[in-house]
Amino acid sequence: MASLEIYRGSTIGKCLMETLDEMVSNGTLTLELSLEVLTQFDESMIEALRTQVKSKVTVKGHVQRYNSYANSDIWRFILKDAVLKTKEGQVDVGKVKIVACNSKLFPQ
Repeated sequence: MASLEIYRGSTIGKCLMETLDEMVSNGTLTLELSLEVLTQFDESMIEALRTQVKSKVTVKGHVQRYNSYANSDIWRFILKDAVLKTKEGQVDVGKVKIVACNSKLFPQ
């Protein structure tokens, strides 16, 4: 599932994987239990992103780099001189990486 690859590449996803690997290595968890924890976390993360994220952000900037992956279902943009705008205001963030994917990749 491509949506899992996206969040697993984020800081929270990497930390989860490192923690589970360490716990399996030192015998705190069995491999089977760590896979069960990972599966439950995956389902919870996807559900939370689908149902609880309500903010809308407008992004403006200059495209520095663009890549397409997985038969064009996933895109990565790197912007410079970026500005993020919400209804509360705007923030100049300088450089930003955006990973976007086809919504059909997320389970309903």
